[in-house]
Amino acid sequence: MRTLDESDVLVPAAGELCEGPCWDTRTGRLYFVDILAGRVHAVDPVGGARRTWELGVPVGAVAPRRAGGWIAAVERGFAAYDDDWRPAGPVVAAPAQRDGTRFNDGGCDPAGRFWAGTLAYDGTPGTGALYRLDAAGTVTEMLSGVTNSNGLAWSAPGIEMFYVDTGKATIDRMAFDPTDGTIADRRTLVAFPSQDGSPDGMAIDRDGFLWVALWGGGRVRRYSPGGVLDGELRLPVSQVTSVAFGGADFGDLFITTAAEGLAADQRARQPLAGSVFRYRPGVAGLPPATFAG
Repeated sequence: MRTLDESDVLVPAAGELCEGPCWDTRTGRLYFVDILAGRVHAVDPVGGARRTWELGVPVGAVAPRRAGGWIAAVERGFAAYDDDWRPAGPVVAAPAQRDGTRFNDGGCDPAGRFWAGTLAYDGTPGTGALYRLDAAGTVTEMLSGVTNSNGLAWSAPGIEMFYVDTGKATIDRMAFDPTDGTIADRRTLVAFPSQDGSPDGMAIDRDGFLWVALWGGGRVRRYSPGGVLDGELRLPVSQVTSVAFGGADFGDLFITTAAEGLAADQRARQPLAGSVFRYRPGVAGLPPATFAG
């Protein structure tokens, strides 16, 4: 695969820690967050129009609600918003969320449950967890002992879930029950040596191949359903955070990046850090699931 450059930038210097790209089929816009700044951004990739909303709290991930509006994983739980990003109810706390942690990446399973996990601000290993928010508003802890909860994806048949705990430096595969949303038989699909960078956000395409962003690695990789490396995209920035498919045919791959963690000299060498990139990989993604609540 090719190396991306300035011509592939959709939104230049969009934020410090851009993450959580999410395609909204209702509006034909890409949404993404700047986590610690508490901002939600939207961009029309056709016309280029952009909007930004200030939530006033760190936000790790967002997803559309079937009834209208949005669900978000904010610093200390889950929050509903209307279409103009006004609060639509109180924050639903996650059980036993540790002090000094915040929510990070998330996404919806095919049945419309919203999953998101936590990490410690100071990086303490094992203090995070992965949670599931059901349509009725019930929050359940699904995994404990997590270090840095990140990418999530589900197979098209809806019987497998893929998960990244960046602290483990792996993509894990689990059996998934679409009826009750339970997971079992967690095992490693891909393990990343430190020199490759750390796995971060993730998406799945219609062929069942996984696309994963590599924080510190300056690239996005594609892996087969069996965990075999199939291809690689290189970017002109090191902190690649996440990926999502979108566009009218779901054939656009949107890639978020960050400037977080870069020293002044690194920022000077990476002027596109924090930008959002767009690439046509020649394969389409799956339409994103929406939150049923």
